[in-house]
Parts: sequence; C-alpha cells; structure tokens
Amino acid sequence: MAAKSAAVRPIVRLRSTAGTGTTYVTRKNRRNDPDRLVLRKYDARVRTHVEFREER
Repeated sequence: MAAKSAAVRPIVRLRSTAGTGTTYVTRKNRRNDPDRLVLRKYDARVRTHVEFREER
C-alpha cells in the first residue's frame, strides 16, 4: 500500500531561483501536477519571497 502512494505523491526538492542554493522539500500529487512545480516561498538569504522551482 505504501509503495502505491509513493508513486502518486513523490518527494520533490524545490530550489530557489535567486541563486542562493536554498531548498525546500515537499510532496506533490503527480496526477494533479504532472509538470514541474513552481511556488513562491520565502528565501531567508535574500530576505524576500522568490520563486522556487522543482528540480529533478
């Protein structure tokens, strides 16, 4: 059962587009978001909200 849910909700790493190397780790639903995730989140190194993109 757990392997089936892991295939639908993989763990992804979000990297900052500001070039600071800051990352967030989250899960995504592959059925709802088949493309790469892009979220605006807080980057503490530049002290502002920037886009974080999914890396593979």
